Amino acid sequence: MSRMKHRRTAIMLLLLAMSSVLILGGCGTDTPKENSSETTQTGEIDPALAPNDDSEAGEEANDPVAALQTENALAQTVEQQNGKATVTNAESNLVVVNKERSLPDGYEPPDLVEPNVKFSFSEAHEKRHMRKEAAEALEKLFANAEENNIELNAVSGYRSYKRQQSLYSYYVDTQGEEYASRVSAVPGTSEHQTGLAIDVSSPSVGNVLEQVFGDSAEGKWLAQHAHEFGFIIRYPEDGESITGYLYEPWHIRYVGVEAATAVYNNKTTLEQFLGE
Repeated sequence: MSRMKHRRTAIMLLLLAMSSVLILGGCGTDTPKENSSETTQTGEIDPALAPNDDSEAGEEANDPVAALQTENALAQTVEQQNGKATVTNAESNLVVVNKERSLPDGYEPPDLVEPNVKFSFSEAHEKRHMRKEAAEALEKLFANAEENNIELNAVSGYRSYKRQQSLYSYYVDTQGEEYASRVSAVPGTSEHQTGLAIDVSSPSVGNVLEQVFGDSAEGKWLAQHAHEFGFIIRYPEDGESITGYLYEPWHIRYVGVEAATAVYNNKTTLEQFLGE
């Protein structure tokens, strides 16, 4: 009898021991341990896994062209000054100056230099200058043209407000205001004043700034390759309704390689590229 009693006691002790093991080994993650370094599930989203509200900004950071478009969007880069819409990013490579967007009064580019390229004239003149980055890009463009047996001459780069005033008045006096507005800019609204634009031509057409240049081998080469060096044909064929000016195959404008390539590939204008 005592032997049976001892056996029952031993069984009870064994059952109690097994019960303790089950309790200690159970799933205890409902209440996270204090000072635990393990990740616990609390019903809240881990911030590291949460959707990024700035996902668009992240995509933009990975797309330099989109970033340029946002930074220089037309609606964001103009304000009223002295009764006219004036650009606020005059020193940007992507500044848009046109009939509706003026440069600030008295604006002059800060870093004008003379590019080491062949000009159609030999005398000293303000139109031999461009902004430094644009001038360096023009040198590369001309060098590549020469390597491909394309002879280009620079004709007219930077143009001051005063000189633009003289040119515009000449067109008005000789051709009338309506025609003048299609081929020449009102002073303060000329791309040449930014220092980022230059007119180029070729001896094959007598270095003239006329649409015949666009039909020449040099003009066709320029239209196909200018973007590789950061330039666009600023006033393309059939673009007058957007740019405000007749087709000018000789007028190239520096915007940087990324923007120029996007404009070229999309067959668009600078206004359209930046949101108009």
